[in-house]
Amino acid sequence: MQYSRLMGLDYGKTRIGVAFTDLSATIATADHIYKSCGLEKDICYFANLIKEKSVSKVVFGLPLNTDGTECEMTAVVKDFAEQLAKATNVGIAFQDERYTSLEAEELLKEAKIKWEKRKELLDKVSAQIILQNYLNENPKK
Repeated sequence: MQYSRLMGLDYGKTRIGVAFTDLSATIATADHIYKSCGLEKDICYFANLIKEKSVSKVVFGLPLNTDGTECEMTAVVKDFAEQLAKATNVGIAFQDERYTSLEAEELLKEAKIKWEKRKELLDKVSAQIILQNYLNENPKK
């Protein structure tokens, strides 16, 4: 049986939430928030992370309007994904991220985490939800 780890990204212009699966690629776990340092440094950072964690695929949260159409940020995410794929040859996938921030916020509220701390955790929990939704919708055969 071949094992591979997936990485989920909740991409934002200033912060990027990061999550990983376990080696069997069945459970997503929030990992950290990366603060953007510019396109070139960001690509380098994630290329190193992909190598270090043996990531076979990166799942990007795809920002869409509530009606499912693309928005300005959709193109930004797709461009970053394309550049990361070129730099690493890693597989890329997209997962609709509508309402994941709301879902993450609710989970953190239910856990009785104070607002200041929730703000710190929100992006990486969103990345976890994006990645877990992808796993749930794309079961391994």
